[in-house]
Amino acid sequence: MTKLYSDTDLWDAYMQRRRILGVFFGVTGAYLAGFLALLIYYIMLPYEDPNQGWVIGVTCALTAVYIIFLFPYMGICFKRCNAYCKMLRFISVGLKEYSVAPFAGIEDWTTRDNVDVNVATFKVHNIKRDEDMIRQIYVDGEKDFPPFEEGCLVRLISQGNLLIEYEIAKEKEECAQS
Repeated sequence: MTKLYSDTDLWDAYMQRRRILGVFFGVTGAYLAGFLALLIYYIMLPYEDPNQGWVIGVTCALTAVYIIFLFPYMGICFKRCNAYCKMLRFISVGLKEYSVAPFAGIEDWTTRDNVDVNVATFKVHNIKRDEDMIRQIYVDGEKDFPPFEEGCLVRLISQGNLLIEYEIAKEKEECAQS
């Protein structure tokens, strides 16, 4: 079986998350220090001092720059990294499902739980209706797509339809003949 994930993947994702939070807390600390310094300076000014205008303007500009930094950085960068960490954590503690199915094809990229994934489709026989159905298995967008060929039987281990391990059951020559 070919494993897509290792223990270092979870560790690397958490370290990246810590670096992102470190930058966030550093920038937030710098913003709060600047804001506090300007606030103390403003409070120490005498009533109706002509310097009040530029202090208020610099404070507003500093706050605007912080907010402009905050929304994209935490809304895109941290959110995606945090979702990836959550996905890897679910892989390590979640229930695994084992199946063998013929590969049917590839669908377009999608986002599942805020993680970009490729969609591989497999034919699964429905016993109750006596027909073939299509099952979608998600392959992590950060990993290389497995070398599946249409019609080849693939042994899968998945967790919540996310591919964890796979093994191509038939050789490529046999798949082309059938």
